[in-house]
Amino acid sequence: MSFLVITSADVSRIVSSIHHSRLENLMAFVFHTLSSGSGFDAPLREAITMAQHKVLFMPARVQGLGTSIKVVSIPRHPANQGGLPASSLVLDENTGGIRAIVNARQLTALRTAAGSLLATCLLLSVQDPSTFLAFGAGKQIEAHVDLHLRAYSTIETCTIVNKSNNQRLADLIIRLKSAHPTVTFQSLILKDDLDRLEQVTRAANIICTATSSKEPLFEAKWVSPGTHLNLIGSYTPEMAEVSSELLHQAGKVVVDSREACASEAGELIKARFNEKDMVEIGTLVHFDNNSPDADYKKVHALCDEVRQAGEITIFKSVGVGLQDVAITNMVVNLAGEISTRIDSYDDNQF
Repeated sequence: MSFLVITSADVSRIVSSIHHSRLENLMAFVFHTLSSGSGFDAPLREAITMAQHKVLFMPARVQGLGTSIKVVSIPRHPANQGGLPASSLVLDENTGGIRAIVNARQLTALRTAAGSLLATCLLLSVQDPSTFLAFGAGKQIEAHVDLHLRAYSTIETCTIVNKSNNQRLADLIIRLKSAHPTVTFQSLILKDDLDRLEQVTRAANIICTATSSKEPLFEAKWVSPGTHLNLIGSYTPEMAEVSSELLHQAGKVVVDSREACASEAGELIKARFNEKDMVEIGTLVHFDNNSPDADYKKVHALCDEVRQAGEITIFKSVGVGLQDVAITNMVVNLAGEISTRIDSYDDNQF
């Protein structure tokens, strides 16, 4: 039996060919499965400590999609800014053997952005959004901007706000301009020009945040009615990208997992939101016959209820392991179609 080794370059080539609607539909199925309470197995993650990293092991299975184990190495020292090494081991559903080893660093950003795009499509009240505002300059923001611009051709301007004017920000702007030449991109350094920050925040139809901030990135009063926000940066009780005031403007907050967000989303914890104040995004979609091959259907009544609960809409995501299973297995399936260009190894050589 052989297995595939899918490198970062392979992943980039494969995901560039996936239409944004397919990614959106995949995440809809994942969240619908999670909210249904059945059809998946996701044990608690395990961790071990190495000399320079804390390593997380996250196994999960989604019925109809596959089984995988994701391994992420988190630097123990702040000076280590080399990113988060991540790999996924995909298992063969029939033999139990290894089907593929995948470089998962890029896929984490892609699956998160696909989930946010789903939320935007479900909740955004502005029919033809023209302005996009992003906080952060990492892979998460790059994936979020790219997917949203691919999905909404009406977006004309995109502002990237970062805490410093560094090379990473400059490189990101260059890549985005190359990928989306019809969109006007501009950058803004956080706290350098509050008047301009207020201006772009008030003008934004869609806002995405992907930072490790422990204090609000902007004033709640700057966000205009009808704006949709995707908050994905915080994952501990101490972190918070927006204020409690902003959350209360939404009335109800849509989340990927109520259980996870209740214990990990700093904004929700500080605002004293409990699970009844949260709506799982998986309840806002429906699948005929619970098949991942079907297109999702929007539950209009529930989406309208969320929009009517406040002046703005918010999606908060801390990430769930089922998303990793879904995106990794999709990439492996697509890699199998072009296996002559992907390294393959016999398990006796492993």
